[in-house]
Amino acid sequence: MANRTLKTVTLALFAVLIGALAFAQGNLMDQIHQRGYIRIATANEIPYGYIDQNGDAKGIAPDVATAVLKRMGITDIQWIVTEFGSLIPGLKANRFDMAAASQAILPARCQQVVYSKPNSSYGEGLMVLAGNPKNIHGYEAFVKDSSLKLGIVSGADQLDFAHAMGIPDSQIVMIPANTDALSAVQTGRIDAYAGTGLTVDRLAKKSDKVEPADPFTDPVVNGKPVRSWGGFTFNMGNAAFRDAFNKELAAFQQTPEYRQILTSYGLSNTDVDQALAKTTQELCAGQ
Repeated sequence: MANRTLKTVTLALFAVLIGALAFAQGNLMDQIHQRGYIRIATANEIPYGYIDQNGDAKGIAPDVATAVLKRMGITDIQWIVTEFGSLIPGLKANRFDMAAASQAILPARCQQVVYSKPNSSYGEGLMVLAGNPKNIHGYEAFVKDSSLKLGIVSGADQLDFAHAMGIPDSQIVMIPANTDALSAVQTGRIDAYAGTGLTVDRLAKKSDKVEPADPFTDPVVNGKPVRSWGGFTFNMGNAAFRDAFNKELAAFQQTPEYRQILTSYGLSNTDVDQALAKTTQELCAGQ
C-alpha cells in the first residue's frame, strides 16, 4: 500500500511539473504582463542589434522589435547582451523570451527555435588588410590557396558557406565576436574576416589598416549566390507568442517607418524589398 501511495504521489508531482512547464511555455504573454517586462537578447553587432554608449538598445532588430511590441502593448524591455553563439542556447534554456539580432533563417536553426517572418535581408563580405595584398575577392581565394586563413565568428552562418564552398576547417579560425576581427586581420592571424556586407563595412571604418574586399564575389551555395534573411527568434514552446508578434510585424512592415528604420542603418531599398519577398517556411525548407 505504501509503495502504491508513493507511486501515486510521484505521478501526481510529475503531472504538476508537466502542467507547470506547459503553462510556462504556452503563456508567455501572461508571464510578460505578470512580471511587467519582456527579456530580449541581442549580440552587440552593429547595425543588426547593439547597446549604444547610453545603454540603449539600437539597430535594425531592436528598433523594429520595440515598435512591434509597442503595438502589442509591451513597452518595458529588459535587454540582455550575449555572444552570437549563445543566442539559440539561451532561448532553448529560457534565459530570455526572444532574440533580436537579425539571425539568418536557416534550416538547421529552424529545428531548434521558431522564427518570425523575415525582417531583414543582407549580402556577404570579407574584410582584408588595406590594399588587399593577397588579392582576396571572395571565398574562392581560400579554395585555391590552402595557406590562407579565414576568420569566422563562432555560431555564424558564414561557417556553413565556407564548408559549402569546400574550405576545410584547417583554414578556418573561429573568433569569439566580430569586434575581435580587426586585430585578427591586422596582426595576420587571419587573412580575411567573413561577415555580412554591412558588418564588414562598419568594422573596416574603424581602422585605416583594413578594408572591405572590393570587388567582392558572393559565395555560391547550391548554385545560388548567398543572401541572408534575418528574423526574430523564440523558444519552441512560445510559438503562440511568435504568431501574435508576426501579426503585428506584418502590419508594421507596411508602414513608412519600417523602411526608414532599415535604410537608416545602411540597408538599401532592394534589401528591404528582398526582406519582404521570402517566407519563413521557404527559408526553413532551404528554398
